[in-house]
Amino acid sequence: MAKILKDRLLVSMDIGTTKICVLVAQQLGPDQVEILGMGRAPSDGLQKGVVVNVSKTVQSIKAALKEAELVSGVDIESACIGISGAHIRAMNSHGVVAIKKGQVRESDITSALDAAKAIPVPEGYQILHILPQYFVVDGQDRLQDPLGMYGIRLEVQAHIILGAITSVQNLVTCCENAGVKVNDIVLEPLASAQSVLSSDEQQIGVAMLDIGGGTSDFVIYQNNSIVHTMVLPIAGNHFTNDIAIALRASIKDAERVKIEHGTVLIADSDEFLDVELAQGGNRTKISKNIVATILHARAQELLHFVRKEIEEKQLRSYCTSGLVITGGGSLLNGIDCIAQSMFNMPVRIGKLHVTYALPGTLNSPMYATGYGLLLHTLRTRELSFNAQLNGPFVQRVAARMKSWVIDFF
Repeated sequence: MAKILKDRLLVSMDIGTTKICVLVAQQLGPDQVEILGMGRAPSDGLQKGVVVNVSKTVQSIKAALKEAELVSGVDIESACIGISGAHIRAMNSHGVVAIKKGQVRESDITSALDAAKAIPVPEGYQILHILPQYFVVDGQDRLQDPLGMYGIRLEVQAHIILGAITSVQNLVTCCENAGVKVNDIVLEPLASAQSVLSSDEQQIGVAMLDIGGGTSDFVIYQNNSIVHTMVLPIAGNHFTNDIAIALRASIKDAERVKIEHGTVLIADSDEFLDVELAQGGNRTKISKNIVATILHARAQELLHFVRKEIEEKQLRSYCTSGLVITGGGSLLNGIDCIAQSMFNMPVRIGKLHVTYALPGTLNSPMYATGYGLLLHTLRTRELSFNAQLNGPFVQRVAARMKSWVIDFF
């Protein structure tokens, strides 16, 4: 195996319901990485992002790791992994403390965040992330970095993300049983946002829908902070199952039809598709228009739940830049068109933002989470280094995110 300095090596693991993707990279500069290799394997043992069979999940992880090590020529010892699933919950919280010595210090900010974390946590849950949205000193304007400000009272508004203890522990156990140490855990939509959203979009306000295999993640950014997160139990597998049930097709061939001919745009067409039936392996001809009708109905259902969330929580004002759709489900032809019609806002497909050449096989929205996990690891390292040099507090908060997650264990 090739020898690469450990402080330059980056490894991410996107452990999804349908696939497990391992990316290996090395750091080239402050904001650049070179992809050394990738490993993929079908994901067995997970449902809706949650481990339901440990042994099958371990075998799937091992298969993806083996391929990644073979391609990259690197021994993989640890990785940053993503987490999602229907068990994820989120809420906004408010914390208030007195500024002890008249000027905001690190200890005051820490106390404010601790106050925001003092919320009723459901039994069996633990805080995964606490993301400061803004600070306020003595009721004045909102601040991103209050360090050094004079005042009497410090307030913080934070977005808190919770996860089921058993779900997280099972995922970590599977990785460790596969021979990989988990050095960081990141909520998957946060990682995807890193790779597909521009800095302007995150500042002005944008919504992102990441359609995975078992779950779809919805997140809203504004002022470079998380405003809202939600995990939906409707995703790519539901599109596949709908095709299989409606056409009485095999699951394998239904997935093939979705990938090769998937469109949510219903149009007059005299084209027919050859489909393998589930019973007896016989084949039949199915109108391409019927497939489009099936996929259109499921896409509308998924987008309806997102629109309902935006309307009920009054979130439209935060979506100034519109909606970005990413993940494997975004590859369904026309899903951006019906989303734009339903939401009445700009919609685009989220492709990876890169500043260097990316292997063609990775230049797809389905790798947004895996690539975003690499960026998260890279930026966390840089922020940790900047924190040692007394960088802005927001950077130091981001640098401490890793320790907050590790405290979970």
